[in-house]
Amino acid sequence: MSEEFFDVVDANDDVIGRAARREVHARGLWHRAVHVWVFNAAGRTFLQKRSMSKDMSPGCWDAACSGHVDSGEDYDVAAARELGEEIGVRVAAGDLVRWRRVEACAQTGWEFLWVYRLRHEGPFVLHAGEIERGEWIAPADLTTWMREKPAEFTPAFRLVWERFVAGENGAQPG
Repeated sequence: MSEEFFDVVDANDDVIGRAARREVHARGLWHRAVHVWVFNAAGRTFLQKRSMSKDMSPGCWDAACSGHVDSGEDYDVAAARELGEEIGVRVAAGDLVRWRRVEACAQTGWEFLWVYRLRHEGPFVLHAGEIERGEWIAPADLTTWMREKPAEFTPAFRLVWERFVAGENGAQPG
């Protein structure tokens, strides 16, 4: 597998350089990522359990799709690419709705994060090297689970859920 490169950004999310994934993570450099939250018609959200081979948060639950923005790529293109790679959903970048923006911080792994939302019923084709399994869950049940066992979730997913979703009484993003 060839080495991944990310754009390194400043406090305003402006590109100031480029570095290998391992260097970005080792040095805590600011970079970019996307999450795509998938909801079905019943209002349940699809979660992925990250593979134990992941370098960050192995075995933790996360948004249906999450990934880095490659060097030279924009957020919308990265979100569409990651959806296809991780869960087999093909969409055009313009079909996704940007929902929330999260500033880079320790909980995001120093990633500026755009969170998208998508309505989809599945089925999904999960990337075996990235995802151990997936499951649908009602927002209220997710809020309870996260409160009782926060370590089972990635820090960035917890941050977004607690800040934006649980605060809306567990309602799906609207």
